[in-house]
Amino acid sequence: MLAGVVLLATACTADPGEPSGEGGAPEAVDALAGFADQELAWDECDSGPSGTECATYEVPLDYEAPGGERIGIAVKRLPASGGDALGSLLVNPGGPGGSGYDFVDHAPHIVSSAVRKRFDVVGFDPRGVGRSSPLTCMDAEGIDEFLGGVDSVEGDGDMSEVTDAEQRELEEDSRDFVEACQANDPELMLHMGTADVARDMDILRALVGDEQLTYLGASYGTHIGAQYAEQFPDRVRALVLDGAMDPSQGQLDLSVQQAAGFETALRAFVEDCLDLPDCPLGGSGDSVDDGVDALSGFLADTAEEPLSNSMDDREVNRARAELGVLAALYTENWWPRVREGLTAGMEDGDGTVLMQLADDLYNRGEPAAYENSTAALIAVNCSDSPSPRDVQAYADAAAEAGEESPIFGPTLAWGALPCAYWPEEAVAPSAELDGEGADPVMVVGTTRDSATPYAWSEALAEQLDSGFLVTRDGDGHTGYRMGDQCVDETVDAYLIDLAVPEDGMACV
Repeated sequence: MLAGVVLLATACTADPGEPSGEGGAPEAVDALAGFADQELAWDECDSGPSGTECATYEVPLDYEAPGGERIGIAVKRLPASGGDALGSLLVNPGGPGGSGYDFVDHAPHIVSSAVRKRFDVVGFDPRGVGRSSPLTCMDAEGIDEFLGGVDSVEGDGDMSEVTDAEQRELEEDSRDFVEACQANDPELMLHMGTADVARDMDILRALVGDEQLTYLGASYGTHIGAQYAEQFPDRVRALVLDGAMDPSQGQLDLSVQQAAGFETALRAFVEDCLDLPDCPLGGSGDSVDDGVDALSGFLADTAEEPLSNSMDDREVNRARAELGVLAALYTENWWPRVREGLTAGMEDGDGTVLMQLADDLYNRGEPAAYENSTAALIAVNCSDSPSPRDVQAYADAAAEAGEESPIFGPTLAWGALPCAYWPEEAVAPSAELDGEGADPVMVVGTTRDSATPYAWSEALAEQLDSGFLVTRDGDGHTGYRMGDQCVDETVDAYLIDLAVPEDGMACV
């Protein structure tokens, strides 16, 4: 998140068929069953570490019309390192818009050596993402402008106090984005929801020859897993949902709630910074509130006088500086970089490091990936749950989010505005996912998670009939393979031996 011998897989041993408990016209069922007749022609990958193998398979664009247009799904696997494999472990890094295909390249880091020995690690780019019939809305220049924030001369870039002119600009930019998606691929944008991704994943489960699914999903990947448990409960072997989303919430509500997670992470970062001799936000005698105030003042200054950027001609305005700080809150590993970026910005007016952090967050290093990951992020978010069509609801949400997180909250709320213009026929209803009938499902929550607040993991574990929560007390986004031996051992034992700890287990 971001080569080998040629193999030809036999046809699947389990039929993807219809979701459990759902009916369907006989011809539709027959058409879906035909997808089980595919073969995965594993071949040497064009990228990735030695030993990885790649293939493609096809799924219906529209599961309501499975005999119609098909789209291709790109898949990569790294075979198990041991001789006693249990099957495949399907993985997804989140996003939406993250590449599961590329995620496999990091297998030594994303799973333990014990898991690597027992499972083929398999990742796929979800429909509309990366190498899987990608949805593209704007080019890189258009996305730069879209993410660069409002530029009305009447405002100062502070999203908590949006002027009438700034609001009109936000509305126009959001409509332009949706219209660009409609112009480029009007059919695909109607079928980007996570429920369809889960069905695509069930076809892949069957094609790799597993009767039941073993899966590790991080962040947005937890929503894929929860959808899978809802649709295919009898096909669940083990699901690890790490850094969970709450599928019962609408997109705007999620944005407001996410503000609380980033505020918690920001204050943890500031507290750590103030204990260091080179902290640009103050010293050991200052409070966390003092440090946050220093950051707020700096960001306000960037609205008046943007920072320079040695990479290209983009100005590092308030929106981009905020994104740079926000990006660093995903992991403690990036805290030194944001301190470096803040120091350079405050002392020299140089925003290059903050711009680099913002670019990393949106995968801008490769323009094509940048274009697609942003399009997929918005398309999936807007497809997965209803959003208000009244712009005033976003203004009200921005005010509410600002109470939780004065720096990031209003921006997060306004960032959901494209969903107000998303085609209504593409939007799934909000619903709790209980996965009734599934074997035990593990939810991992981190207490000071920035992007997926801990409360979401608690909520998902409660909603799932067989869900159980494993808590990591720590900072950063997600919990597995983040340095907590207790969490790692608990996850490994569940994946390998299906060992289920006591519900509510805390690792401290």
